[in-house]
Amino acid sequence: MSEALRARGSAAQPAGNNPARRTWSCAAALFLGCFTLPSTLRAQAGPPPAAPPPEVSGQLSGAPPAELTLKNALDRALQNSRDLALARIRSSVTRRQANLTKAHFLPNLFTGSGIVYTYGIPETPGGTAPSLFNLAYVQTLFNPPLRGQYHAESIQAQIDQLQTTRTRDTVLVKTASTYLELGKVRHGLDVVRTEGASATRVLEVTRERVQEGKELPIELTRAELTAARVEQRRLQLEGREDVLAASLRDLCNVAHDRPVELLPTEPAPNFAAAADLPLRQLIALGLENSIEIRQAELDYHAKEEKLKGEKGGYFPTVDLVGKYSLLSKINNYQDFYKTFQRNNVNVGLQINIPIFSARTTAAVDLAREDLHRSELELSATRSRVEDEVRRSARHVRETEAAREVARLELKLAQEELHVLQAQFEEGRANLREVEKLRLDESTKWLAYLDADYDNQQAALDLLRLTGQLATVLQ
Repeated sequence: MSEALRARGSAAQPAGNNPARRTWSCAAALFLGCFTLPSTLRAQAGPPPAAPPPEVSGQLSGAPPAELTLKNALDRALQNSRDLALARIRSSVTRRQANLTKAHFLPNLFTGSGIVYTYGIPETPGGTAPSLFNLAYVQTLFNPPLRGQYHAESIQAQIDQLQTTRTRDTVLVKTASTYLELGKVRHGLDVVRTEGASATRVLEVTRERVQEGKELPIELTRAELTAARVEQRRLQLEGREDVLAASLRDLCNVAHDRPVELLPTEPAPNFAAAADLPLRQLIALGLENSIEIRQAELDYHAKEEKLKGEKGGYFPTVDLVGKYSLLSKINNYQDFYKTFQRNNVNVGLQINIPIFSARTTAAVDLAREDLHRSELELSATRSRVEDEVRRSARHVRETEAAREVARLELKLAQEELHVLQAQFEEGRANLREVEKLRLDESTKWLAYLDADYDNQQAALDLLRLTGQLATVLQ
């Protein structure tokens, strides 16, 4: 990369201007993750283009810019992510649902009154005796189906907690990708604006030569088409910059009227280096750290607990119960019972013994099939994760190769520009040839920026699959 930058500077400046020192500082800035091209690099292609309008340059309503490094952006995104907050709420709801089922196995004490008018045998619609005051106690001691349901719901709470981790990784990837792409687009805008100046000069020279009869009119059309394409590319990049800046502001909870300034990170995160491991080791990391696999394993254990509990439905259930009642003569107890007692206490065990339960048989069959389905899903998830890691590792290598090709093409274009500029200074080449080659160099720059971003994106995806994402980004 430094060679390409050095070659660009040497090709775009006269020999006496010592461009190597300035282009070396450009290379260092780019390696450190700076997302604004240095002024020396912009100056190399000739006079700077006109300043962009306020909505393009990001100076919105005079508000101070929000200065963000990559780490700052990630921290703010995690603090303000609505998706992450929603995932945490869902995890909390599942955990509280498990606690609700667990409450059956804890002491439960109720009190109340059953004051009613009595004509005939005293009783309430619920079947209990009318009382001025009553106190009831109930606690489940043994209920295998309910116990299995509680264990399954507890494991589901763990699955939802892992889903929160998956959502966190998704937020990290989205924020990092948006940040890096915004930096790439702003780099590209600097290049395209320089390219636009070159295209304008080529168009002016070509128009003069056509008017002088030294060129065919078709050459003027070609120059106009080139300038129009450069302008189209500039508009596309400015539109993309606006979308990415708005997305980053939303992710980081920055006011919509504040521009976003990307600051260099020292040291810059090296995603490709973190993902540069042997394929076998990457697959092992993927299988060990995959959240999807852990969720599938927990789901299998939850189905096991559910089946175990449903099988226990053939056994009796036992509840500890107790009741105290304060009765009154206004309900005519003395007319229907031999003796009347105001204070009454009942304590004991309530045991229900199933003799024939069609529901239990159906529930066991359902739980067994559900367990088999979960087992197949676990096996499929392991295979899929291994394949995804393998494909992602291959994609990282392919994008690294494409990045190297783009770097060498840029270096070659810069060296050719350097040679042609030397010929121009000696009078053996004209300005139009120099500007055309400068346009080609700008195109190679854009291709290199795209290839570099694709490589970073592929490395991020591989880090996510192997469970290294949070470690590298944070």
